[in-house]
Amino acid sequence: MCGIAGLFDTQGRREFDPALVQKMNDVQFHRGPDEGGFHFEPGVALAHRRLSIIDLSTGQQPLFNEDGSVAVVFNGEIYNYQQLVPELEALGHVFHTRSDTEVIVHAWEAWGEQCVARFRGMFAFALYDRNRETLFMARDRLGVKPLFYTLLDDGSVAFGSELKVLMQLPSLDRRIDPHAVEEYFALGYVAEPRTIYKGASKLGPGETLTLRRGQAVSSPQRYWDVRFTLDNPLSLEDATTELTERLRESIRLRMISEVPLGAFLSGGVDSSAVVAIMAGLSGEPVNTCSIGFDDPAFNESAFAKLVADRYRTNHHIETVQSDDFDLIDTLAVLYDEPYADSSAIPTYRVCQLARKHVTVALSGDGGDESFGGYRRYRLHAMEERLRSAMPLGVRRPIFGALGRLYPKADWAPRMFRAKTTFQALARDSVQAYFHSVSILRNEMRDSLYSDTFKRELAGYNAEEVFQRHGNNAGTDDPLALVQYLDLKTYLIGDINTKVDRASMAHSLEVREPLMDHELVEWLATLPSSLKIHGQEGKYLFKKAMEPHLPDDVLYRPKMGFAVPLARWFRGPLKQRVRDAVLGDTLAATGIFNPQYLRHLVDAHQSGRRDYSSPLWTVLMFEAFLRNQAHVGDRTITTMAPPELVKAS
Repeated sequence: MCGIAGLFDTQGRREFDPALVQKMNDVQFHRGPDEGGFHFEPGVALAHRRLSIIDLSTGQQPLFNEDGSVAVVFNGEIYNYQQLVPELEALGHVFHTRSDTEVIVHAWEAWGEQCVARFRGMFAFALYDRNRETLFMARDRLGVKPLFYTLLDDGSVAFGSELKVLMQLPSLDRRIDPHAVEEYFALGYVAEPRTIYKGASKLGPGETLTLRRGQAVSSPQRYWDVRFTLDNPLSLEDATTELTERLRESIRLRMISEVPLGAFLSGGVDSSAVVAIMAGLSGEPVNTCSIGFDDPAFNESAFAKLVADRYRTNHHIETVQSDDFDLIDTLAVLYDEPYADSSAIPTYRVCQLARKHVTVALSGDGGDESFGGYRRYRLHAMEERLRSAMPLGVRRPIFGALGRLYPKADWAPRMFRAKTTFQALARDSVQAYFHSVSILRNEMRDSLYSDTFKRELAGYNAEEVFQRHGNNAGTDDPLALVQYLDLKTYLIGDINTKVDRASMAHSLEVREPLMDHELVEWLATLPSSLKIHGQEGKYLFKKAMEPHLPDDVLYRPKMGFAVPLARWFRGPLKQRVRDAVLGDTLAATGIFNPQYLRHLVDAHQSGRRDYSSPLWTVLMFEAFLRNQAHVGDRTITTMAPPELVKAS
């Protein structure tokens, strides 16, 4: 894995300051501690940090074509590069390395912007073609690897693997985007293509951006999308056979490495399946890494050990203390913008553990989205059956009123917590799913924000992110629709962001075989009944894995990778939460209603309500402000460009 950075003059051929480019590259040293490389010529500067995985001796970047007219900086892996090399050689291209990176420059020469359609892997790259005076940027189909960019007032475009790269630019517009704040408090992350800053953007998954000198900057172009056709007539038996073969192929491709390789093993279905298949493909014991918790309610290590013992892996486990909350400020610096998934803490720790033993680790991320594993999918399908029985015009007033009147009952058994269901039944399908996944729902965010900030939002609601994707889903199947929404939002903005930053903080490459785009495309052809069968999620996946994993792993209740926030905020973090949420940093922004902030703290700490998730979201926003930005006495939407506070 690597880090990339650079500058491109869209209007002329100015000389870029090498010291600035060096600074941009150095700030992401953790992404590639093995080597650094640069290329400068009039109108362009390219920089690279390398974590050596393949072709250790000759894979340095920037990497060029035969005559030096095309240069690329690349973050990721092209898993099918060995198949592409002979095809490109037959077209007359000459290879000078054994690196997958070199495939990119020759593929560009052969196929132009369509080259990305030939790549199977995780990638973000920027390629400069001197003869065409073109900078071409691309991101992989499922957004495993990040790519940030900005158009500066002087006509130059800057890019980097992390937002902190762009933060080195003195002219970057660092005003906070109110719409990004709204998305963050709804979803726990800032959704593509936005970033927390007005002046910076994320290139979306499955998108390219082509910049030609002397031409106006164009919009990103989508080169891939998944289509849920649900029309594959395979029987269950044939589907399990084909799935097993596809999994084996995806994992085999991701085991190509010239450095030590292993896998995360949480004890859940996804990571256990990856380890089981790796064991069948490897002539040596697989290296596996697990995090255990001293709180039994969050500890899955016994199930991980079941799989490790069955396949005789080299198993490494460390126990994380249940009060492991010292990472709050570390995470705020690491993620560069507000990010509120508390499982970033154990993810950071398991990456830290893995890097002691391997340089590459395979994970089980992406399985829930493609196989239908989330409990919320089954609840959504149930609600959809109720919604289909009654027109929206009838449902909205009836269930809207019930949703307003029914008391919130976090303390009650789940069957009596009807308020959320009533609220969902008063909405259409996309609105209802957005409502179900929001950390702070519409009415909570309305109470959270100050009147001044609501005027800044001018009616914008983060629900628009889901509506935009919902309009492109191309399906009205209840399960397929929400799978599509998650593939476009939660998987990209939350899961992939979490794993990329946590792994790169430790110079660890993580590969996700369950996000192989050919596998995802094939699964999207299968009927939803093969994914959720009755009350069983991941039905096909579990059936395929029955010969490989014990039922205790396959069919136990899903636990997740969580931390005890509710207890922390009433115990060891009680005063820290109170000081942060009610302190000067948030008050100075002008965003928040101080009375509602006090309500969140008081109601949670008294035990009347469980506001642990909203409080964590507010806490991480406060940590972001302290660590990344200087907040003056003006509202955050109009404040002066903040100073980057260097992490200690």
